[in-house]
Amino acid sequence: MQLFAKMLESGFLQRGIDVKLWYPTLFFGRFFTSTLSGVGKWLGYVDKWIIFPLVLRLRSIGRKNVKYHICDHSNSPYLAHLPLKDTSITCHDVLAIRGAFGHADAYCPASSTGKILQSWILNNLVKSKKIASVSHFTHRQLTELNKGLSQPGWIVIHNGFNAGFNVLPENEYKSRIIDNGGQKLLEKPYIIHVGSNLQRKNRKMLLNMVAQLEDKWDGYICFTGHVMNAELLALAAQLNLTDRVVEIKKPDHQYLEALINGAQAFVFPSYSEGFGWPVIEAQACGVPVLASNLQPMPEVGGEGALYADPYDANDFAAKLLAVATYTEVERVALITKALKNTEQYNADIMMDRYVNFINN
Repeated sequence: MQLFAKMLESGFLQRGIDVKLWYPTLFFGRFFTSTLSGVGKWLGYVDKWIIFPLVLRLRSIGRKNVKYHICDHSNSPYLAHLPLKDTSITCHDVLAIRGAFGHADAYCPASSTGKILQSWILNNLVKSKKIASVSHFTHRQLTELNKGLSQPGWIVIHNGFNAGFNVLPENEYKSRIIDNGGQKLLEKPYIIHVGSNLQRKNRKMLLNMVAQLEDKWDGYICFTGHVMNAELLALAAQLNLTDRVVEIKKPDHQYLEALINGAQAFVFPSYSEGFGWPVIEAQACGVPVLASNLQPMPEVGGEGALYADPYDANDFAAKLLAVATYTEVERVALITKALKNTEQYNADIMMDRYVNFINN
Protein backbone atom coordinates (compact mmCIF):
# COMPACT_ATOMS: atom_id res chain seq x y z
CA MET A 1 0.00 0.00 0.00
CA GLN A 2 3.01 2.29 -0.22
CA LEU A 3 1.89 3.41 -3.68
CA PHE A 4 -1.52 4.38 -2.27
CA ALA A 5 0.13 6.24 0.63
CA LYS A 6 2.38 8.14 -1.77
CA MET A 7 -0.65 9.00 -3.89
CA LEU A 8 -2.43 10.50 -0.88
CA GLU A 9 0.72 12.37 0.15
CA SER A 10 1.10 13.90 -3.30
CA GLY A 11 -2.58 14.86 -3.46
CA PHE A 12 -2.55 16.58 -0.08
CA LEU A 13 0.65 18.48 -0.87
CA GLN A 14 -0.83 19.67 -4.18
CA ARG A 15 -3.70 21.13 -2.17
CA GLY A 16 -1.38 22.98 0.17
CA ILE A 17 -1.91 20.57 3.07
CA ASP A 18 1.18 19.70 5.08
CA VAL A 19 1.58 15.94 5.35
CA LYS A 20 4.17 13.48 6.62
CA LEU A 21 4.32 9.74 6.00
CA TRP A 22 5.20 7.55 8.97
CA TYR A 23 6.46 4.05 8.35
CA PRO A 24 7.11 1.28 10.90
CA THR A 25 10.52 1.73 12.44
CA LEU A 26 13.10 -0.85 11.35
CA PHE A 27 14.90 -1.68 14.58
CA PHE A 28 15.50 -5.40 15.09
CA GLY A 29 14.73 -6.13 11.44
CA ARG A 30 17.72 -4.15 10.23
CA PHE A 31 20.02 -6.95 11.38
CA PHE A 32 18.49 -9.36 8.83
CA THR A 33 18.66 -9.40 5.05
CA SER A 34 15.02 -10.50 4.93
CA THR A 35 12.02 -10.04 7.22
CA LEU A 36 9.83 -12.36 5.14
CA SER A 37 10.83 -15.62 6.79
CA GLY A 38 12.57 -17.22 9.77
CA VAL A 39 13.80 -15.22 12.76
CA GLY A 40 13.90 -12.04 10.68
CA LYS A 41 10.16 -12.32 10.02
CA TRP A 42 9.29 -12.59 13.71
CA LEU A 43 11.61 -9.76 14.72
CA GLY A 44 10.01 -7.74 11.92
CA TYR A 45 6.69 -8.32 13.69
CA VAL A 46 8.27 -6.98 16.89
CA ASP A 47 9.30 -3.84 15.00
CA LYS A 48 5.82 -3.42 13.48
CA TRP A 49 3.55 -4.33 16.36
CA ILE A 50 5.56 -3.42 19.48
CA ILE A 51 8.22 -0.83 18.63
CA PHE A 52 6.25 1.25 16.12
CA PRO A 53 3.12 1.61 18.32
CA LEU A 54 5.37 3.08 21.01
CA VAL A 55 6.82 5.44 18.41
CA LEU A 56 3.31 6.50 17.38
CA ARG A 57 2.35 7.28 20.95
CA LEU A 58 5.47 9.39 21.45
CA ARG A 59 5.06 11.24 18.13
CA SER A 60 1.42 12.10 18.76
CA ILE A 61 1.98 13.56 22.26
CA GLY A 62 1.15 17.25 22.37
CA ARG A 63 0.19 17.53 18.71
CA LYS A 64 -2.83 19.76 18.14
CA ASN A 65 -4.94 20.30 15.03
CA VAL A 66 -3.44 17.19 13.47
CA LYS A 67 -5.38 14.51 11.60
CA TYR A 68 -4.09 10.97 11.22
CA HIS A 69 -4.93 8.56 8.43
CA ILE A 70 -4.00 4.87 8.33
CA CYS A 71 -3.62 3.92 4.67
CA ASP A 72 -4.40 0.22 4.97
CA HIS A 73 -6.96 -1.67 7.05
CA SER A 74 -4.39 -4.36 7.91
CA ASN A 75 -2.71 -1.74 10.11
CA SER A 76 -5.89 -1.12 12.11
CA PRO A 77 -4.21 -2.08 15.44
CA TYR A 78 -2.42 1.28 15.21
CA LEU A 79 -5.78 2.91 15.93
CA ALA A 80 -5.26 2.01 19.58
CA HIS A 81 -2.15 4.20 19.69
CA LEU A 82 -3.51 7.33 17.99
CA PRO A 83 -6.25 9.82 19.00
CA LEU A 84 -9.37 7.96 17.83
CA LYS A 85 -11.43 11.08 17.15
CA ASP A 86 -8.70 12.46 14.87
CA THR A 87 -7.86 9.22 13.06
CA SER A 88 -9.39 7.67 9.95
CA ILE A 89 -8.50 4.58 7.93
CA THR A 90 -8.89 3.17 4.41
CA CYS A 91 -10.32 -0.33 4.00
CA HIS A 92 -9.16 -1.80 0.68
CA ASP A 93 -10.83 -5.16 1.18
CA VAL A 94 -11.83 -7.66 3.86
CA LEU A 95 -10.80 -10.75 1.92
CA ALA A 96 -8.19 -12.02 4.39
CA ILE A 97 -10.52 -11.29 7.31
CA ARG A 98 -13.41 -13.17 5.71
CA GLY A 99 -11.10 -16.02 4.78
CA ALA A 100 -9.96 -16.31 8.38
CA PHE A 101 -13.60 -16.50 9.47
CA GLY A 102 -14.26 -19.41 7.14
CA HIS A 103 -15.84 -17.66 4.13
CA ALA A 104 -14.70 -19.88 1.26
CA ASP A 105 -15.80 -17.34 -1.38
CA ALA A 106 -12.99 -15.02 -0.25
CA TYR A 107 -10.44 -17.52 -1.57
CA CYS A 108 -8.06 -16.43 1.21
CA PRO A 109 -7.52 -19.40 3.53
CA ALA A 110 -5.74 -18.61 6.80
CA SER A 111 -3.34 -20.49 9.05
CA SER A 112 -4.06 -20.80 12.76
CA THR A 113 -1.88 -17.76 13.52
CA GLY A 114 -3.41 -15.96 10.53
CA LYS A 115 -6.87 -16.41 12.00
CA ILE A 116 -5.71 -14.78 15.24
CA LEU A 117 -4.11 -11.91 13.32
CA GLN A 118 -7.17 -11.24 11.15
CA SER A 119 -9.48 -11.34 14.17
CA TRP A 120 -7.25 -8.77 15.86
CA ILE A 121 -7.30 -6.59 12.74
CA LEU A 122 -11.12 -6.74 12.51
CA ASN A 123 -11.66 -6.02 16.20
CA ASN A 124 -9.57 -2.88 15.92
CA LEU A 125 -10.94 -1.84 12.53
CA VAL A 126 -14.60 -1.75 13.60
CA LYS A 127 -13.72 0.54 16.51
CA SER A 128 -12.91 3.31 14.04
CA LYS A 129 -15.47 6.07 13.65
CA LYS A 130 -14.17 6.95 10.18
CA ILE A 131 -13.54 4.29 7.55
CA ALA A 132 -13.27 4.90 3.79
CA SER A 133 -13.98 1.67 1.89
CA VAL A 134 -12.83 1.55 -1.73
CA SER A 135 -16.11 0.07 -3.02
CA HIS A 136 -19.71 -0.31 -1.91
CA PHE A 137 -19.12 -4.06 -2.01
CA THR A 138 -16.25 -3.85 0.49
CA HIS A 139 -18.32 -1.51 2.66
CA ARG A 140 -21.17 -4.04 2.73
CA GLN A 141 -18.86 -6.91 3.59
CA LEU A 142 -17.25 -4.91 6.39
CA THR A 143 -20.68 -4.05 7.79
CA GLU A 144 -21.70 -7.72 7.67
CA LEU A 145 -18.56 -8.68 9.59
CA ASN A 146 -19.57 -6.12 12.20
CA LYS A 147 -22.90 -7.92 12.73
CA GLY A 148 -24.70 -5.55 10.36
CA LEU A 149 -23.69 -2.45 12.28
CA SER A 150 -22.22 0.60 10.57
CA GLN A 151 -21.24 4.13 11.55
CA PRO A 152 -22.17 7.46 9.93
CA GLY A 153 -18.46 7.99 9.30
CA TRP A 154 -18.09 4.73 7.38
CA ILE A 155 -18.26 5.84 3.76
CA VAL A 156 -17.19 4.78 0.26
CA ILE A 157 -14.43 6.54 -1.65
CA HIS A 158 -13.62 4.81 -4.91
CA ASN A 159 -9.97 4.56 -5.84
CA GLY A 160 -8.52 6.96 -8.37
CA PHE A 161 -5.93 6.11 -11.00
CA ASN A 162 -2.45 6.04 -9.51
CA ALA A 163 -0.76 5.71 -12.89
CA GLY A 164 -1.55 6.86 -16.40
CA PHE A 165 -3.41 4.43 -18.65
CA ASN A 166 -4.42 5.86 -22.03
CA VAL A 167 -5.59 4.97 -25.51
CA LEU A 168 -2.46 4.84 -27.65
CA PRO A 169 -2.18 5.24 -31.43
CA GLU A 170 -1.69 1.90 -33.16
CA ASN A 171 1.83 2.72 -34.31
CA GLU A 172 2.79 3.70 -30.73
CA TYR A 173 1.66 0.56 -28.94
CA LYS A 174 3.02 -1.69 -31.70
CA SER A 175 6.37 0.08 -31.51
CA ARG A 176 6.57 -0.42 -27.73
CA ILE A 177 5.63 -4.09 -28.05
CA ILE A 178 8.30 -4.70 -30.73
CA ASP A 179 10.95 -2.77 -28.77
CA ASN A 180 10.33 -5.06 -25.78
CA GLY A 181 10.53 -8.27 -27.78
CA GLY A 182 6.81 -9.02 -27.85
CA GLN A 183 6.38 -9.00 -31.64
CA LYS A 184 4.89 -12.53 -31.56
CA LEU A 185 1.73 -10.95 -30.12
CA LEU A 186 1.31 -8.90 -33.29
CA GLU A 187 0.95 -12.03 -35.44
CA LYS A 188 -2.66 -12.67 -34.42
CA PRO A 189 -5.29 -11.46 -31.90
CA TYR A 190 -4.56 -12.00 -28.23
CA ILE A 191 -6.31 -11.75 -24.88
CA ILE A 192 -4.48 -10.52 -21.83
CA HIS A 193 -4.55 -10.97 -18.06
CA VAL A 194 -2.64 -8.89 -15.52
CA GLY A 195 -2.01 -10.34 -12.09
CA SER A 196 -0.70 -13.22 -10.02
CA ASN A 197 -1.31 -16.94 -9.59
CA LEU A 198 -3.42 -16.53 -6.47
CA GLN A 199 -6.39 -18.90 -6.64
CA ARG A 200 -8.85 -16.02 -6.42
CA LYS A 201 -7.44 -14.50 -9.63
CA ASN A 202 -8.81 -17.53 -11.57
CA ARG A 203 -6.12 -17.40 -14.25
CA LYS A 204 -7.05 -20.88 -15.46
CA MET A 205 -10.23 -19.40 -16.94
CA LEU A 206 -8.25 -17.89 -19.82
CA LEU A 207 -7.05 -21.36 -20.80
CA ASN A 208 -10.38 -23.08 -20.28
CA MET A 209 -12.37 -20.49 -22.23
CA VAL A 210 -10.02 -20.70 -25.21
CA ALA A 211 -10.17 -24.49 -25.10
CA GLN A 212 -13.96 -24.30 -25.25
CA LEU A 213 -13.79 -22.22 -28.44
CA GLU A 214 -11.63 -24.79 -30.27
CA ASP A 215 -11.12 -23.51 -33.85
CA LYS A 216 -13.58 -20.62 -33.45
CA TRP A 217 -10.80 -18.41 -32.03
CA ASP A 218 -7.15 -18.86 -32.90
CA GLY A 219 -5.36 -16.21 -30.88
CA TYR A 220 -2.72 -16.00 -28.17
CA ILE A 221 -3.20 -15.93 -24.40
CA CYS A 222 -0.94 -13.36 -22.74
CA PHE A 223 -0.20 -13.63 -19.02
CA THR A 224 1.55 -10.60 -17.53
CA GLY A 225 2.69 -9.96 -13.98
CA HIS A 226 3.75 -13.18 -12.26
CA VAL A 227 5.01 -16.10 -14.33
CA MET A 228 2.70 -19.10 -14.57
CA ASN A 229 2.91 -21.61 -11.74
CA ALA A 230 3.25 -25.38 -12.21
CA GLU A 231 -0.51 -25.95 -12.05
CA LEU A 232 -1.20 -23.44 -14.80
CA LEU A 233 1.61 -24.76 -16.98
CA ALA A 234 0.25 -28.29 -16.60
CA LEU A 235 -3.25 -27.16 -17.56
CA ALA A 236 -1.92 -25.40 -20.66
CA ALA A 237 -0.15 -28.62 -21.70
CA GLN A 238 -3.22 -30.75 -20.98
CA LEU A 239 -5.36 -28.49 -23.18
CA ASN A 240 -2.70 -28.36 -25.94
CA LEU A 241 -2.39 -24.61 -25.54
CA THR A 242 1.27 -24.31 -24.56
CA ASP A 243 2.26 -22.90 -27.95
CA ARG A 244 -0.46 -20.27 -27.71
CA VAL A 245 0.63 -18.89 -24.34
CA VAL A 246 2.87 -15.83 -24.06
CA GLU A 247 4.29 -14.93 -20.65
CA ILE A 248 5.62 -11.47 -19.86
CA LYS A 249 7.03 -11.16 -16.37
CA LYS A 250 6.35 -7.85 -14.64
CA PRO A 251 6.50 -5.52 -17.66
CA ASP A 252 7.26 -1.88 -16.88
CA HIS A 253 4.37 0.55 -17.04
CA GLN A 254 4.90 1.73 -20.61
CA TYR A 255 5.13 -1.82 -21.92
CA LEU A 256 2.07 -2.92 -19.93
CA GLU A 257 0.06 0.02 -21.27
CA ALA A 258 1.03 -0.99 -24.82
CA LEU A 259 0.19 -4.66 -24.23
CA ILE A 260 -3.28 -3.80 -22.98
CA ASN A 261 -3.85 -1.40 -25.89
CA GLY A 262 -2.98 -4.11 -28.39
CA ALA A 263 -5.20 -6.82 -26.95
CA GLN A 264 -8.47 -7.91 -28.52
CA ALA A 265 -9.89 -8.21 -25.01
CA PHE A 266 -8.75 -7.83 -21.43
CA VAL A 267 -9.93 -10.77 -19.33
CA PHE A 268 -10.40 -10.44 -15.56
CA PRO A 269 -12.23 -13.53 -14.25
CA SER A 270 -11.47 -13.01 -10.56
CA TYR A 271 -13.49 -14.77 -7.87
CA SER A 272 -12.77 -12.22 -5.17
CA GLU A 273 -11.59 -8.58 -5.09
CA GLY A 274 -11.93 -5.50 -2.95
CA PHE A 275 -11.95 -3.08 -5.89
CA GLY A 276 -10.46 -4.52 -9.08
CA TRP A 277 -7.96 -1.97 -10.42
CA PRO A 278 -7.23 -3.82 -13.70
CA VAL A 279 -10.82 -3.38 -14.89
CA ILE A 280 -10.64 0.41 -15.06
CA GLU A 281 -7.02 0.41 -16.21
CA ALA A 282 -7.96 -1.67 -19.25
CA GLN A 283 -11.06 0.45 -19.88
CA ALA A 284 -8.87 3.57 -19.91
CA CYS A 285 -6.78 1.92 -22.65
CA GLY A 286 -9.86 1.61 -24.85
CA VAL A 287 -9.92 -2.20 -24.85
CA PRO A 288 -13.03 -4.38 -24.42
CA VAL A 289 -13.08 -5.76 -20.88
CA LEU A 290 -14.48 -9.20 -20.07
CA ALA A 291 -14.76 -9.53 -16.30
CA SER A 292 -16.28 -11.70 -13.61
CA ASN A 293 -19.94 -11.00 -12.90
CA LEU A 294 -19.25 -11.16 -9.16
CA GLN A 295 -19.08 -7.90 -7.24
CA PRO A 296 -17.27 -5.54 -7.09
CA MET A 297 -16.36 -5.93 -10.78
CA PRO A 298 -19.78 -4.80 -12.12
CA GLU A 299 -19.80 -1.92 -9.62
CA VAL A 300 -16.39 -0.74 -10.80
CA GLY A 301 -16.72 -1.47 -14.52
CA GLY A 302 -20.30 -0.25 -14.91
CA GLU A 303 -21.80 -0.50 -18.39
CA GLY A 304 -18.36 -0.34 -20.01
CA ALA A 305 -17.57 -4.05 -19.75
CA LEU A 306 -18.99 -7.49 -20.45
CA TYR A 307 -19.50 -9.82 -17.48
CA ALA A 308 -19.53 -13.61 -17.24
CA ASP A 309 -19.76 -16.32 -14.62
CA PRO A 310 -16.20 -17.02 -13.34
CA TYR A 311 -17.21 -20.64 -12.71
CA ASP A 312 -18.42 -21.16 -16.28
CA ALA A 313 -15.85 -21.39 -19.09
CA ASN A 314 -18.64 -21.59 -21.68
CA ASP A 315 -20.01 -18.23 -20.55
CA PHE A 316 -16.59 -16.58 -20.80
CA ALA A 317 -15.95 -18.25 -24.16
CA ALA A 318 -19.25 -16.96 -25.55
CA LYS A 319 -18.46 -13.42 -24.42
CA LEU A 320 -14.99 -13.57 -25.98
CA LEU A 321 -16.45 -14.81 -29.25
CA ALA A 322 -18.93 -11.93 -29.16
CA VAL A 323 -16.09 -9.42 -28.74
CA ALA A 324 -14.03 -11.10 -31.47
CA THR A 325 -16.91 -10.76 -33.94
CA TYR A 326 -17.96 -7.22 -32.99
CA THR A 327 -18.64 -4.80 -35.79
CA GLU A 328 -16.70 -1.55 -35.56
CA VAL A 329 -19.86 0.20 -34.38
CA GLU A 330 -20.37 -2.33 -31.57
CA ARG A 331 -16.74 -2.13 -30.49
CA VAL A 332 -16.75 1.67 -30.42
CA ALA A 333 -20.02 1.71 -28.47
CA LEU A 334 -18.56 -0.49 -25.69
CA ILE A 335 -15.29 1.43 -25.54
CA THR A 336 -17.13 4.75 -25.40
CA LYS A 337 -19.08 3.53 -22.36
CA ALA A 338 -15.85 2.26 -20.82
CA LEU A 339 -14.01 5.55 -21.24
CA LYS A 340 -17.00 7.42 -19.83
CA ASN A 341 -17.01 5.09 -16.82
CA THR A 342 -13.35 5.78 -16.04
CA GLU A 343 -13.98 9.50 -15.63
CA GLN A 344 -15.32 8.93 -12.11
CA TYR A 345 -11.99 7.41 -11.07
CA ASN A 346 -10.04 10.60 -11.64
CA ALA A 347 -7.40 10.98 -8.91
CA ASP A 348 -8.46 14.57 -8.20
CA ILE A 349 -12.01 13.43 -7.47
CA MET A 350 -10.68 10.85 -5.03
CA MET A 351 -8.41 13.38 -3.32
CA ASP A 352 -11.17 15.97 -2.92
CA ARG A 353 -13.27 13.31 -1.20
CA TYR A 354 -10.40 12.35 1.10
CA VAL A 355 -9.78 15.96 2.09
CA ASN A 356 -13.45 16.36 2.98
CA PHE A 357 -13.57 12.95 4.70
CA ILE A 358 -10.54 13.52 6.91
CA ASN A 359 -11.30 17.13 7.81
CA ASN A 360 -15.01 16.69 8.59
